[in-house]
Amino acid sequence: MTSSTLAAPSERRGSDYARLSRRVAEAGLFARRPVGYAVRIVLTLGGFLAGWAGVVAVGDSWVQLLLAVGMAVATTQVAFLGHDAGHRQMFRRRGPSDLAGLIAANLAVGLSYGWWIDKHNRHHANPNHSDEDPDVGAGALVWTYEQAIASRGFGRWLARRQAWLFFPMLLLEGLALHVASVRALVRREPDGRWSTPVRHRAVEGLLLGLHAVGYLGLVFAAMSPVKALLFVAVHQGLWGLYMGCSFAPNHKGMPMPTDADDLDFLRKQVLTSRNVRGGRVVDLALGGLNYQVEHHLFPNMPRANLRRAQPIVRAYCAERGVPYAETGLVESYRQALAHLHEVGRPLRGK
Repeated sequence: MTSSTLAAPSERRGSDYARLSRRVAEAGLFARRPVGYAVRIVLTLGGFLAGWAGVVAVGDSWVQLLLAVGMAVATTQVAFLGHDAGHRQMFRRRGPSDLAGLIAANLAVGLSYGWWIDKHNRHHANPNHSDEDPDVGAGALVWTYEQAIASRGFGRWLARRQAWLFFPMLLLEGLALHVASVRALVRREPDGRWSTPVRHRAVEGLLLGLHAVGYLGLVFAAMSPVKALLFVAVHQGLWGLYMGCSFAPNHKGMPMPTDADDLDFLRKQVLTSRNVRGGRVVDLALGGLNYQVEHHLFPNMPRANLRRAQPIVRAYCAERGVPYAETGLVESYRQALAHLHEVGRPLRGK
């Protein structure tokens, strides 16, 4: 999709977001939820640690492959905690937020918190902008006709078939995240500057090292080498798949603005985001990211408040004539895959 799908800006739009923010504030939805988050943290980390205790207890058994599936779910849920910490949904102050994020991301999951913060903040600032949003930059997948036409070699072959290969490729997403995390901590520019700004580089490196030693040491100590390797493949593959399936419904297939589009903050966030309908199960499974419109408008709003903010935001968008996208989970994937298939169209038959 291109900017032609974007709605024309309304008059006096500069104050639209301020009015909406006042309504949300009056409903008390910016208030922190310390008790709720304490319970969520205890349950999530408790389940995560219980899963690893189960791995140790089961030992050298093929049952470990079933535990690997459960650990992929538990790992993703811990990653969601890191996401919330990064947006300061848990704590207002940076210190406690960074501590929670480093424990969840670097130590528990093996993902660089600082790298993710930098990447994710750029995404939030310009969602779905092919030149500014790193999530839709040209890479293994292409998101615009221009990216597809510019692809070469294996990338060109992949772009033709990317809609069919999307879900299988997500099985490698976990590995890609680990590699990107390490590169972010060690890579420098030719002039000696660090390629990625990371506040706690030494601490992050230490925690990633502890994660790798602890993870591999535990797995290979608990089971034979063959079972250990299969456990790692299943766990990391399904973790990447789960992560990708949690983020793909949010923006893929939505309008992609360019510098030529004159959009205020409200429209920039709403027009490029898609909500996913569902009850508490979907809320839990997607870590609250199914309220992507509300999350992008108010990124530091506690996850539990997003559901309550939704009717306020949806009604306000209707008042202002701003399209508000909301669909079912399966339909969200269909739309994302349709976009990927359409982008690769110019390459098919060549």
